Amino acid sequence: MPLLEKLKNYKDLAEFSEEDLKSLCSELREKIISVTLKNGGHLASSLGAVELTVALLRSFDPDFDKIIFDVGHQSYAYKILTDRKDTFATLRTRDGIAGFPRISESKYDFFTVGHSSTSISAAIGYAISRDIKKEKHEVVAVIGDGALLNGVSFEALNNIDSAKTKVIIVLNDNNMSISPRVGGFARHLAALSTSDFYVRFKKLVKQHCRSNENGQILADRLKNIKHRLKSLITPRMTNTFDEIGLSYWGPFDGHNISEMEEIFRLAKDYEGPLLLHFTTQKGRGLEIAEKNPSFFHGVSASTDLATVLQPKEDKSWSACVAKTFMSIAESDDRIVALTAAMKDSFKLNEFEKKYPRRFFDVGIAEEHMLTFAAGLSAAGMLPVVFIYSTFLQRAVDAVIHDIALQDLPALILIDRAGLVGEDGETHQGVFDVPLLLPIPNLVFATPRDSKDLEIMVRNWHDNPCPMVIRYPRATCPTEITSIFGKSERMLDRKAEILQSGEKCLLIGFGSTVEILLDAAREIKETLGITVTVLDLRYIKPLDLNLLKSELVKHELVITAEESSLCGGVGEKIARLIASNNLKTKIVSLGVGDAFVRHATRKEQWSEAGLTVSNIVALCKENLS
Repeated sequence: MPLLEKLKNYKDLAEFSEEDLKSLCSELREKIISVTLKNGGHLASSLGAVELTVALLRSFDPDFDKIIFDVGHQSYAYKILTDRKDTFATLRTRDGIAGFPRISESKYDFFTVGHSSTSISAAIGYAISRDIKKEKHEVVAVIGDGALLNGVSFEALNNIDSAKTKVIIVLNDNNMSISPRVGGFARHLAALSTSDFYVRFKKLVKQHCRSNENGQILADRLKNIKHRLKSLITPRMTNTFDEIGLSYWGPFDGHNISEMEEIFRLAKDYEGPLLLHFTTQKGRGLEIAEKNPSFFHGVSASTDLATVLQPKEDKSWSACVAKTFMSIAESDDRIVALTAAMKDSFKLNEFEKKYPRRFFDVGIAEEHMLTFAAGLSAAGMLPVVFIYSTFLQRAVDAVIHDIALQDLPALILIDRAGLVGEDGETHQGVFDVPLLLPIPNLVFATPRDSKDLEIMVRNWHDNPCPMVIRYPRATCPTEITSIFGKSERMLDRKAEILQSGEKCLLIGFGSTVEILLDAAREIKETLGITVTVLDLRYIKPLDLNLLKSELVKHELVITAEESSLCGGVGEKIARLIASNNLKTKIVSLGVGDAFVRHATRKEQWSEAGLTVSNIVALCKENLS
């Protein structure tokens, strides 16, 4: 990679010829591919935004201007070109650079992101601050077409006109979010993309740009061009952006660096807020990713391109949940599935194909999805919502006011609950427990294996209510207790004792049950004590009768939860001990009062004290 090695930082891009820029883009893609296939990460999005990033850094100076990425899926080339070239190999590894923009990581990252559709709102904030301070820099928000369709983006776009400030919005349109974009506004963008009106616009802009050097004259003529072009729009072609006070330019080729630089120069001379629409190809430069952009949106560590698309047995919780869901959906046509641009991640392709009228992908619009589910439920349907824990945070209001308050039957399947590994702080699913536990009417289930999952899903179907089921980003065990003794599963939302013992009571739920059973075996071998292991199964409502009867029998309780300790289950059990004046000592393991940085899931569990060795040590230390 001779050009990339020679490049000291983004400022050197100004010296590159057109041919050198093409070679540099190829080298950037090669570096992104090699590191991402090794470490995992968001591959296809970043490959599609290479030329766009180069054009941005040749046109704007992040030592002066502010460039704010939305989500950050497309930011890898930006990281490499802004002083992280030598550390890019550490992407998504413990103590290495993050997979998303982080203010704490670089002075060139102006907003910490990971969730969709925050860039325009943040950019307005930066722009207003600039105006108040009477500064002169540009503020640029780089957003994808999928993120633009989110309600948060619409709220920000609606605020543009009244904010009376200049923001340059760069729309990276690759016709995808994580799955293909959906909805009426997406069709509007597609219509704009094929309009010969905008092709004429580009030609006129270029003509006036070349013939005028004076910035003010250029700005005035751009305004005239806008009015002239508006008159060319047919009644069927309404430009939504212009209607809300935001000038729309485009679409342009997002892989043509010289064209993009020309547009950026015009944009810098323009006085008001505007949106620049660039079309790009997701996965560009890697043929297999170009053909399978959804699959290669994000890849896991140690991905082998030669075998990655070969059919494999999927033993993930996501696959197990989809299979269990199908088994009840086939017997009841009231059951509908809802997801927010995550069909592939939730393995819902088979359901969509078999029951297209009962499948709904709402796009990146989580709060709408939960209220939509409430409407379905109120009308007599049985909605099942598939959502990641980290994205559920955006829809808690709808869970409270639209589902639980009305006591409407709906099942919310919370994927990636707990520690998710390399995606880092913005994606950890550790807040769903403290956020949802206080909500009245809500039943909160936490299966430890596929057998428990099936029981809980069928329990909801037989007794419809507002209910959530959380499960981790991990392999789904078939039946954990088969190696520890026969399990008598409860069908009536009860806790279960998996092993009876003395002195120490280990309490867990969901993903922590297996490690508690392993710890119990180690305690037996090293300390000669048989401890009790209790699986809560349902953390709301708690099985208080069983808990109270076990708490009084033991001098030490160790709780383990793959979630935040603040407002978590450990605190609830500690209050139960205190309110009953028990002398039982309690130690709670889980995520402390801090955001968990990117690392492997195993490393994150260790940081939270969720290891066999730590549990054994605590038992030894605290037992008399």
